[in-house]
Amino acid sequence: MPANRKYLTTSFWHKGTKIVSGILGGYIITALLHMIVALVLPFHKEILITSIFTMFIIWGTLLIIPFLFKNGFKSLLMYMLIIVLLFILYTLVQKENPFVS
Repeated sequence: MPANRKYLTTSFWHKGTKIVSGILGGYIITALLHMIVALVLPFHKEILITSIFTMFIIWGTLLIIPFLFKNGFKSLLMYMLIIVLLFILYTLVQKENPFVS
């Protein structure tokens, strides 16, 4: 049974921003989360090894979330804010960790 057309996004820009924020933004958020966890916890080698599996699961979830928004630009803005906050957190944790070169 096909979807009802009145619930589908008709704007090319909204579709494009949802796809870009889902694919690129979701991957960057997932990578930053794993990098922060690897810096914070003492067993960082094990985290980096298992991150192959958990990154795919988290990235798949973050790939779907922008399609729940009605406006694609809001999802892109939200993902950009999360990326900036996680990057700031990563730089702060990296400066405090004396074992990181």
